[in-house]
Amino acid sequence: MGTAVAPTSAAMPVAASAAESGMSWWHLTRLGFVQAAIGAVVVLLTTTINRVIVVELGLPALIPGLLVALHFAVQLYLRPRLGHDSDGHGRRTPWILGGMAVCAVGGVGVAASVPVMAEHPVLGVVLASLASMLLGAGVSASGTPLLALMSERARPSQRAGAAAITWILMIVGIIITAATSGSLLDPFSFTRLIAIAGGIGGVGLLVSWLATLGVEKGLRPVMPAGAAARGHASFRHTVRTVWQEPAARLFSGFIFLAMFAYSAQDLILEPFAGVAFGMTPGESTKLSGAHHGGVLAGMILAALLATRTGQLRHWAAAGCAASAVTYLALVASPGLFSVAVFTLVVVLLGIANGVFAIGAIGSMMALTGDKSDGRAGLRLGVFGAAQALAYAVGTMSGAAGVDLARAVFDSPVRGYLAVFGVQAFFFAASAWLALRSASSERANEVFQQRGEMLSAVIQ
Repeated sequence: MGTAVAPTSAAMPVAASAAESGMSWWHLTRLGFVQAAIGAVVVLLTTTINRVIVVELGLPALIPGLLVALHFAVQLYLRPRLGHDSDGHGRRTPWILGGMAVCAVGGVGVAASVPVMAEHPVLGVVLASLASMLLGAGVSASGTPLLALMSERARPSQRAGAAAITWILMIVGIIITAATSGSLLDPFSFTRLIAIAGGIGGVGLLVSWLATLGVEKGLRPVMPAGAAARGHASFRHTVRTVWQEPAARLFSGFIFLAMFAYSAQDLILEPFAGVAFGMTPGESTKLSGAHHGGVLAGMILAALLATRTGQLRHWAAAGCAASAVTYLALVASPGLFSVAVFTLVVVLLGIANGVFAIGAIGSMMALTGDKSDGRAGLRLGVFGAAQALAYAVGTMSGAAGVDLARAVFDSPVRGYLAVFGVQAFFFAASAWLALRSASSERANEVFQQRGEMLSAVIQ
């Protein structure tokens, strides 16, 4: 088997060099533009193509819902799988660019299937389904190695800021894409739709190439010593190893519960404003904008405070707890008969959601970046799979839960309030899981340190 290298003595210098070769803020900000490019390609499916299928083609709303669900479903396996595969190579950039290319092709494929739906609905839906799965594969192949690269290279003091930059740039990319494609799409035609999808994919790929150009130059691979000699471990074995870590299991549960509660509000907040407070479509749209403004404010606030104090999982727990309290305030809001108070509660909900988001993403980066076992991609893939499952189930469950509660309570308003109450419970449970995962991680670190000390004494 050749000369073996003792993993204990050699792995420590490799981990230290990785920490010393951390990225600058400039490089981390550049990588954030890749996430913006991914969001820009995906948003065309969830907004414009969604509307065209339902309105222009007159097909059931279930079809775009199915396409979005498929885009998430393939990520359940591919995020851990492709994250693991990227761990076995010295560089993440080829995976990011290759995934972005697949993402762009998938986006064009979904757009190109729309005119087929107009003539042959069944064939068009099949083609759109395949293209949506390709889009999900591209998101997995680009997004997971991207976060793994940032997690490995960001210093602990940079993680909250890097999380904020990534999320904010993604939102900015979505906003710019929606505004630009909306102005270019009129007068509507299928040819214009496909051309816009191709343009967004091409620009996204170009932005990703410029964003990753040279960022890994001069950086030593973050791999455990002797990994090349031992060979890259099998996917199943590595997944089992990671899943045996109590902190990883608890944090995955936290991600699922919190993202489930977060995504369940996407389709119900604006309708609730109209049903309970008589808001017009324009007023409820402004309310949604106020909520997103609160999210951005919460992200910036959490990034600034967490950079000074650390304890990212405590900030995630605080954001979840605040979200739970705010949902309870939403439950009480119809009894106050005040649109101003309701609007204030929605803004506060956005701030709490923003704090939770930065704490969660920063914690995700810390839980992977602090390890030196070369499994950052796999860990990010496991957490990403939990998030994808939560989004796929949560967006549909929120609307379905309202319908079910409305039938049970024989009141539209009470239906929404029941779902808000469930979301408050899930956010409270998420806060508890975040704190449990933090304490479990500290206990595991103490156990490992004692084991290393014992080994040193024995030797």
